[in-house]
Amino acid sequence: MYSKFINFVKETYNTNEFIPLHEPRFIGNEKKYLNECIDSTFVSSVGKFVDLFEDNIAKHTGAKHAIACVNGTAALHIALILSEVKQGDEVITQPLTFIATANAISYTGAKPIFIDVDKNTMGLSPEKLEHFLKNKTKQTPKGCLNIKTGKIIKACIPMHTFGHPAKIDEIKEICDKYKITLIEDAAESLGSYYKGQHTGTFGTFGTLSFNGNKTITTGGGGMILTNDTELAKKAKHLTTQAKVPHKWEYVHDFIGYNYRLPNINAALGVAQLEQLPKYLKNKKQLAEKYKELFKNIDIQFISEPENSQSNYWLNSILLKNREERDKFLKQTNEKGVMTRPVWELMNKLEMFKNCQTENIENAEWFADRVVNIPSSVII
Repeated sequence: MYSKFINFVKETYNTNEFIPLHEPRFIGNEKKYLNECIDSTFVSSVGKFVDLFEDNIAKHTGAKHAIACVNGTAALHIALILSEVKQGDEVITQPLTFIATANAISYTGAKPIFIDVDKNTMGLSPEKLEHFLKNKTKQTPKGCLNIKTGKIIKACIPMHTFGHPAKIDEIKEICDKYKITLIEDAAESLGSYYKGQHTGTFGTFGTLSFNGNKTITTGGGGMILTNDTELAKKAKHLTTQAKVPHKWEYVHDFIGYNYRLPNINAALGVAQLEQLPKYLKNKKQLAEKYKELFKNIDIQFISEPENSQSNYWLNSILLKNREERDKFLKQTNEKGVMTRPVWELMNKLEMFKNCQTENIENAEWFADRVVNIPSSVII
């Protein structure tokens, strides 16, 4: 039934072997920089590549500061701590996200509140967010109070799903109005822009991921973005065990975290970032080819939202219902073409099933229909 798609993917990637969803490409200076790092012996959490990677990410995104972390989840955790999210607080996010978003909230002792996504972005809905805050919270001297739970809502974490930007300017306006700190989960959207501004730079913090399946990779790795110089200094301090700088003494002034990105990973990242413009152009071309293909198969391809420039990290399609989705998944995977459904909604997971969840009809609609298809850079 879906042989046209399967044949297209195999022809596009010029192979009859297994085709993964998204695999990394190493076509630049990766080996050169890794060898240089090894020769220097600075392979751990100090070395020139960490500083260079941070500087280059800051320049690429337009953020004033970028602080490298061991992964995107750690970056979110530190952003939440610096947003003063504590035990017993609450954080708004979307149910349609990767588990790291909800896990990071839990690390602080806070609880997530799940608000629906938009049909045209797959990201947090400003309308649903405004409706919730207007009707179910009130402002107090301590902050935005959730009337139902009696807890303070400290932060909001929208996610730019599969690299497609959410309506982040509207979300920021609402968060500012209700005195809630905005943290963008931009893990999937390096190279994506909303109204000409890079994702992850609208909020007080933004976070990126460089996992092996991302547009560029450091093996593991993440990054905190911020325009606040003082918060950037604190972020760097906390990610390096909160050690007070000294030539030989070991003095620590906060409970810190071993979240620093090793120099050897950063070396890989510097080389990968050099290739990013080429990767983004390649991925845009692949998305256009998919768009044309699915017009002839009567399947909806998910294109970048209005006012957005998407990195098309993972290309996605919408099937008619869950039954059709499962047929597509079965047939394609049996033929060696890796496809995947969207994540299980966070509120459906055992750990988060008792968290406050508003009407999430759009997220549920997507969960029944979305399939991710092979999106690796073509070489």
